[in-house]
Amino acid sequence: MTRDSRYDILFEPVQIGPVVAKNRFYSVPHASGMGDYYPQANAAFRGTKAEGGWGTVCVEETEIHPSTDILPYIMPRLMEDSDIAYHQNIVEQIKQHDALAAVELAHNGLNAGNIISREVPIGPSGNIFNEYYPVQSRTMSKSDIHDLLRWQRNAALRAKQAGYDIVYIYAAHGMGMPQHFLSRRHNRRTDEYGGSFENRARLMKEMIEVTKDAVGDTCAVAVRFGIEELLGPDGITAKEDGRALVEYLGELPDLWDVNLSDWSNDSVSSRFSSEGHQAEYICEVKQLTSKPVVGVGRYTSPDSMVSIVKKGLVDFVGAARPSIADPFLPNKINENRLDEIRECIGCNICVSGDITHTTVRCTQNPTVGEEWRKSWHPEQIQPKKSDSNVLVVGSGPTGLEAAYQLGKRGYDVVLAEAGTELGGRVEREAKLPGLSEWIRVKDYRELLLKQMPNVNIYLDSPLGADDVLAFGFNHVLLATGAKWRRDGIGRSLYKPLPGCEQDNIYTPDDLMDGREIGGPVVIFDDDHYYMGGVLAQKLATEGKQVTLVTPAALVSQWTENTMEQHRIQARLMELGVTLVTQHCIDAIDGDQLSISCITTGNSQTLDCQSLLLVTSREAQDAVYQELMAREAEFADAGILSLQQAGDGEAPSTIAAAVYAGHRFARLLEEKRPEIPYKRERIILASKD
Repeated sequence: MTRDSRYDILFEPVQIGPVVAKNRFYSVPHASGMGDYYPQANAAFRGTKAEGGWGTVCVEETEIHPSTDILPYIMPRLMEDSDIAYHQNIVEQIKQHDALAAVELAHNGLNAGNIISREVPIGPSGNIFNEYYPVQSRTMSKSDIHDLLRWQRNAALRAKQAGYDIVYIYAAHGMGMPQHFLSRRHNRRTDEYGGSFENRARLMKEMIEVTKDAVGDTCAVAVRFGIEELLGPDGITAKEDGRALVEYLGELPDLWDVNLSDWSNDSVSSRFSSEGHQAEYICEVKQLTSKPVVGVGRYTSPDSMVSIVKKGLVDFVGAARPSIADPFLPNKINENRLDEIRECIGCNICVSGDITHTTVRCTQNPTVGEEWRKSWHPEQIQPKKSDSNVLVVGSGPTGLEAAYQLGKRGYDVVLAEAGTELGGRVEREAKLPGLSEWIRVKDYRELLLKQMPNVNIYLDSPLGADDVLAFGFNHVLLATGAKWRRDGIGRSLYKPLPGCEQDNIYTPDDLMDGREIGGPVVIFDDDHYYMGGVLAQKLATEGKQVTLVTPAALVSQWTENTMEQHRIQARLMELGVTLVTQHCIDAIDGDQLSISCITTGNSQTLDCQSLLLVTSREAQDAVYQELMAREAEFADAGILSLQQAGDGEAPSTIAAAVYAGHRFARLLEEKRPEIPYKRERIILASKD
């Protein structure tokens, strides 16, 4: 299809120093959780974005010396010549699709704990490490600074040899050494690298200069700069030092990649930010330099992309999360396939991969990270193996994804939903505070499913074992979801809570069903992800007196991995929610709830007209169990296979549910190897 002319501006080429980007779609550096550990997987991951139409594809921060060791976070390296081959493989896969390849050279200074390398951390001044390691950096000498410039130069030379088109200086997210020198919080020096603005900016200037000198007129040089730290006068601000730096060095690099610091301010989840929330901080950068500017903002709408370019905010539409959710977003805009864009929902499950030291994953895109290991392509799937038909029971994220991908394979599919709406848990949870964008998981798949002539959807169709056996489908997927437990069993309670049979006990399902509950309300959160905090916010906003009790040290503790925890806790405190951490519930008797400290065992009693249990979920697998008990009837019914997947098999995240549906569709009637993916292994050299 022909591209809508409204979007022509997004496909204009843009000069970046000595190289030209074919369009304005710019996949910025971001962690993949692969780094040196999974070189083939990382190359395929980046190459897939280039195939999808991103004009520039960047590799994540790449360590230039053992003194910037941030393990266990998994990153690439360009410390020595033997690292070049790793990067050549990435570059080749990017460039075969006519995209520019960029690498973000990084020294993380006082943020590098050097836990594996055991080098002494270095920084502009002696500072304590920002994570809870008992580590401090030492103040860099002039000799150390010269060494840093040499390491940057050598890494830039290796990047040039690897074939990169753009080489970065990293000074963003509170992690890059040049940003530490610019920061008055971190830089207490009294020599020519401290004190005045020009002195604090000196290292940035020198790192740009040595990088340009190294790469010559072959590669462009970019600066990734956190222009605002949201710390007020204690930090770098867009109106003061941030602006001053761009004014001072505006023409020296070939490109400015501008964002917010720290990372949690740059990649805010949709629960706490909207599309383009960085715009107010980066809006003046283009007025200060003639060089091209890239900015991010979790842009998924092509109209928004056009707007920020036409308004003169940026030259390139930068993206990390949207390029993960849909690596083919540019091609879909170019081919006028806007309905097929898999929009990022801003859940930050991708972020959790880096923080938990695992490969990147995505709620919307179940193929991410599997491009090489499983040969899964985000837009392509193999055709059907036979004329068999498939029944999918349940239209939550698992059922929707399975039905959609089975339809793409060419199977005749029936999707049966017991309720009156598609979407399952996504449909329900998207109505909760801050989660409205999560409905994209349903909307994207529902829209495309309804265009498939080989997929039939039936609502208000609860199916039992007799129905499944009577219909005569060859393959059956039960994606029947899960329900929240009402007995309190979870991580902390291994047997039902005494008193849980009372009628003032509620679950998240009750609230999502619209049940009214009276206050004071006590929420017991033993789930530790988003649900407990979201429901506390909902009830407090409705005027209820709310107390949240959790055995964890923090509220919604797992959301530290999605960089939301501090915002969740702050919001609940602002709403007047009483937070009781490191306590477990013991029993409820009428309107009195007994809780105890998990450390001391000391107990106390809370007034509790309503107890909301957010503990664990129970798979709704009754139909599956009954069918398996009647397996002898399968042959007569024409059933060749029966499988359950998603929350109906084992409750987990929405991302896991989508992945489960996708995997079922990919593997239907396929031979399943014992090891379900290719492994990347270290091959030891022969001792001979």
